[in-house]
Amino acid sequence: MSATSETPKSSLDSVKWLVVFVLLSLVVVGNYIFDFGTLERAIAIVVLVAGAGLVAAQTAKGKIFVAFAKDARTEVRKVVWPTRQETTQTTIIVMIATLIVGLILWGLDAILLRIVSFFTGVGV
Repeated sequence: MSATSETPKSSLDSVKWLVVFVLLSLVVVGNYIFDFGTLERAIAIVVLVAGAGLVAAQTAKGKIFVAFAKDARTEVRKVVWPTRQETTQTTIIVMIATLIVGLILWGLDAILLRIVSFFTGVGV
């Protein structure tokens, strides 16, 4: 979608967003005030957050987000993932390159330390 296009707005979108805000506020306040067991608290949180998500998905922006998520999932399915052997080989190459660069930097640091201590006369 282009940045200039307007999202179609329903007259009830403001009410729906208010319901989402109220449901999420109930999660926070209810978790703080009520002294339920862990299981009951977790179930209540999951139900209220899921309800808020469902209400938010019915708004204009929510519908756009759901469409975007579906498109993103389709694109992820198109990705060609590396095999285990390719991943292992790439990891080994990165580790060897990191070791080589580390040794080069360590040697360069040692040489520069000797040069600076020679000119300053301070032995470290």
